[in-house]
Amino acid sequence: MIIGIVAIAKNYAIGKGGKLPWRYPADLKFFRKTTDGNAVVMGANTWRSIGKPLPGRLNVILSRTNRIDAPAEVMRLACKEEVIELAKYLNRDVFIIGGAKTYEEFSDVIERWIVTEVPIDVEKADVFLPIDIFDGFKLVETRDLGDGLAVRMSSFAQGRKVRRSSLSKTTP
Repeated sequence: MIIGIVAIAKNYAIGKGGKLPWRYPADLKFFRKTTDGNAVVMGANTWRSIGKPLPGRLNVILSRTNRIDAPAEVMRLACKEEVIELAKYLNRDVFIIGGAKTYEEFSDVIERWIVTEVPIDVEKADVFLPIDIFDGFKLVETRDLGDGLAVRMSSFAQGRKVRRSSLSKTTP
């Protein structure tokens, strides 16, 4: 299954200055536990912000160029179609972990979203998700992580036609 996992502020911000604009240990622990043993797919900017492979996971960097400095154990793929093909052969889930362009690119194949709602508006954020990126998904579970964090898990509502946003509409 291809799953999007993201932490998002009330104003749909997900990044500021190449980093997460908050630090919540409960969310980091939840992310680690949820993605452990699975594949994580990230864009080049997310890879640069993390700076190292995430342990216990198959790390995949999505980049059209080969100018990514990464260890040999990190897989580099050039396009969404290659990730989809890889997912067919894996006996684990594939988590799309960012950034905004990667979420947008995979929005039509993500089957489930796991969204940590961060209870703040991020001033001067520079990376946002489109407001309608979760359209067509139905809430199936909510969890409280503490510190005002709520995790909402949603699955695609079958039979609904969904309009997907363009990246030009990312700022709320």
